Amino acid sequence: MRSTFMGLETARRGMFTQQSALYTTGHNISNANTPGYTRQRINFSQTEPYPGAGLNRPQIPGQMGTGVEAGSVQRIREGFLDMQYRTESTKMGYYGAMSESLTKMEEIMNEPSENGLHSTLEKFWNAIQDLSSHTENTGARDVVAATGQMVADTLNYYYNSLTRVQEDIGSQINVKADEINAIVAQIDNLNKQISSVEPHGYLPNDLYDQRDVLVDNLSKLVNVKVSKVIPDNYGNAQKIADGLYNIEIIQQDGKSFEPPIQLVPVTKEAGIMDVNKLEVEKSSDGFISGLKIGSETINDFSKLSGELAGLVKSFGYESGGEAKGVYPEMLDKLNKMTEAFAKEFNKVHREGFPLGADEPSGLDFFEFTAGNAAQSIKVKQEILDDSSKIAAGAASGASGDNGNAQLLADLRKKSFSSYESLSPEEKANLNGSLDSYYSGLIGRLGVDSQSAQKDLRNSAILAASVEQNRQSVSAVSLDEEMTNMIKFQHAYNASARNITVVDEMLDKIINGMGVVGR
Repeated sequence: MRSTFMGLETARRGMFTQQSALYTTGHNISNANTPGYTRQRINFSQTEPYPGAGLNRPQIPGQMGTGVEAGSVQRIREGFLDMQYRTESTKMGYYGAMSESLTKMEEIMNEPSENGLHSTLEKFWNAIQDLSSHTENTGARDVVAATGQMVADTLNYYYNSLTRVQEDIGSQINVKADEINAIVAQIDNLNKQISSVEPHGYLPNDLYDQRDVLVDNLSKLVNVKVSKVIPDNYGNAQKIADGLYNIEIIQQDGKSFEPPIQLVPVTKEAGIMDVNKLEVEKSSDGFISGLKIGSETINDFSKLSGELAGLVKSFGYESGGEAKGVYPEMLDKLNKMTEAFAKEFNKVHREGFPLGADEPSGLDFFEFTAGNAAQSIKVKQEILDDSSKIAAGAASGASGDNGNAQLLADLRKKSFSSYESLSPEEKANLNGSLDSYYSGLIGRLGVDSQSAQKDLRNSAILAASVEQNRQSVSAVSLDEEMTNMIKFQHAYNASARNITVVDEMLDKIINGMGVVGR
């Protein structure tokens, strides 16, 4: 025989469960504008029906439902969209760092413009050409000395400015490494908090959200793979619990390193282990030689992605004993170009005759420090003080002898391979003439910068598209929440009305039965 008061309990369960759903709806509405918040829902489940199976069960036609209960409060989130977003975020961080570095380099080189090296060289060659027409003219000689110093100053400016930006990028690398370590420490702390809640059968959804926001931020800095781990002997954790995050640094193509490199190590057997900090290692030359994570070191930076990798490849890293990267390579090319040009110009100049002289000059036009020509090049002070020492004559210092000035002017189009002052090794690193080689440097810089900007735009568009899809699943819709609120409110009221009906039935049974004939 069923209980007389059974309907009251069924209605009570309905009221309590709808009340919980209303509370969860209110929580969603309150956090509609909270960054990183994932909407939540109550998973309704039927309570155990009456009667249960057994030998002494009452003989009634079938089992009757006993109401509803709140099975769990679950986040609505799609893990595949999270993985997609973090992949695009990593690309966006990498191309963003590369694009910014190349843009700054373009701003320094400032080509084409009136103040760029190409324009300054043009003025220098024109001044030498004018000198070949008026070798006795002091003004023409002064212009050659002055424009020669302008060329040197421009190269000095390029080198020093590029070096300053490179140093700033190096400082950013240290900042990003510290940021990665800070995020990793926070994720580890959240892992520990979650591990103290899940074994009791609860779902710490708000902690999950905080952890996912941190992982999103981390994915922009370095390419990571997130694995959910439910440790052994984890209490009464629900099957839908997210568990603990094991975070691993992976290669650009998505493959793991051998052996795997863990930032936040978690295993089923040991549970949470100590995090591994990221340390930046540098060579004796000041370039990045490796990224040390725990006991493992990453030396092959071509396999890395993310903002940190973009900064490392911009600043410069050591590979096979050589400095690689955007800024070291540009500085090296400027140095080699400048040194080759200055060597050949000096050679031709030494063999010429100054104004009024009876023997070759033997005087260099430029002076510089070998291996660091772009930063140190300048016109000899003797020539700046006395421009008559410019060796314009090929056979004598007579005012009509312009042979050597013409040879100097011809260097503009002379191929590096024809330079007599260079060794075969030096010639192997250079091609074309000074003008064409420098134009090639600027052209390549422009192409690389445009390519990085295009890749950044593409990755940003894809990341925005994935984020939109992710928000369509996880974000709070106020219209939907208002609809749910009305639905739960009516269900609550209906359950309350059910209690009233049952109460009236009980009143009739208790107070109305057994009074016949009174």
